[in-house]
Amino acid sequence: MKIERVVVIGAGTMGSGIAQWFAQEMCFVELVDNSSDQLDRAKKSIHDSWNKLVEKEKLTSCKAEQMKKLLEFKSLDNVSKNADLVVEAIIENLDVKKDLFAKLDKHFSEHTILSSNTSSFPIHLMAEAVSTARRGNFVGLHFFNPATIMKLVEVIKGKDSDQELCHELYSWFDSKGKKPALCKDSPGFIVNRVARNFYGEPLRIVGEDDERKMREVDHILKEVGGFKMGPFELMDMIGIDVNYSVTCSVWEAYDREPRFAPHRLQKKMVEDGRFGRKTKRGYYKYD
Repeated sequence: MKIERVVVIGAGTMGSGIAQWFAQEMCFVELVDNSSDQLDRAKKSIHDSWNKLVEKEKLTSCKAEQMKKLLEFKSLDNVSKNADLVVEAIIENLDVKKDLFAKLDKHFSEHTILSSNTSSFPIHLMAEAVSTARRGNFVGLHFFNPATIMKLVEVIKGKDSDQELCHELYSWFDSKGKKPALCKDSPGFIVNRVARNFYGEPLRIVGEDDERKMREVDHILKEVGGFKMGPFELMDMIGIDVNYSVTCSVWEAYDREPRFAPHRLQKKMVEDGRFGRKTKRGYYKYD
């Protein structure tokens, strides 16, 4: 498999990280967003990250400049048509994603692989938005935040996804140092299905907006359980709004099975605009 030209749609935290990782693998990357302000923030964040690595002597200045030249920032109207791979990383809204994929299907070359970084939506539902001829080249590629550090990537085969393509993608990511996992197209795939209890049970244990109790749970899971981050720290990093949306999607997909149910505290945090690190206030406060 040859992946040299990549388009990432969505310049938020996740999309920026994915674009940065592909550029670090020396792919030509176009990071796409219709918000010029969001693109400016993404560019600054990625360039700052590389500059810090140069300062720490973990990256040469020559290599950093190469990567900066490989990464372009564009609106959807100006993106090229001959990408090898497109990764969608926009808002977790099925209708919005399907509308986007209908446009992408018409825009890109026949050989282009379309993929979604969705955390929870079935791949076969999004594939309904593209032509029958494209569906074999439509897969799920679920990266984890931060994409430049987290090695796992779930390769999800939809109902019509080409089996050989999924295995080729698995091998390609493996050759680039990622740890791919082949997944069936079920709600939450592997990690987000398992993770519902990692978040849900601590929320039920704490039960209220009590930072002392949250710190205690995080401390126990790190010091005794061996986790690098506790559940409340991790939800703050991911974004409580994103985490809540995924929880609701998985819960609905499993016919509102109680073990997957969102907690009222998650909902309250979202209603209060306390999304975590990105808003300086989540389960914890950030200066």
